[in-house]
Amino acid sequence: MTPSEERREKAWDVEALLGDALRPIEPPERLSGRIEDTFTALSAAAASELSDWAEELSDSELRALRDPRNWVRPVVAVGVGGVATGALVLFELRRRGKQEASGLKGLAEGVRDRF
Repeated sequence: MTPSEERREKAWDVEALLGDALRPIEPPERLSGRIEDTFTALSAAAASELSDWAEELSDSELRALRDPRNWVRPVVAVGVGGVATGALVLFELRRRGKQEASGLKGLAEGVRDRF
């Protein structure tokens, strides 16, 4: 193989390039914490907004709720709060899954060491 062919082969090694580009990476731990804090704040703000909205309602406003145009505020608050709470649940499940996986791995290694 000539030097120019070797250079062309190295330059176009698509499999190696894709392998480098698509290698999975774990996000930094502080990013996960920041996202969790953001979702917690969103969930709390949505709950606060709903409680403030419910306290502000008068009898005439309660009758006005029959009109769907007046549902925007509570629907947005419920949607944002639901998504943020769901994301927090997923984060917690992921964290517990990692802890259980490491715990099971340690348990399996301990049993293996005994035998």
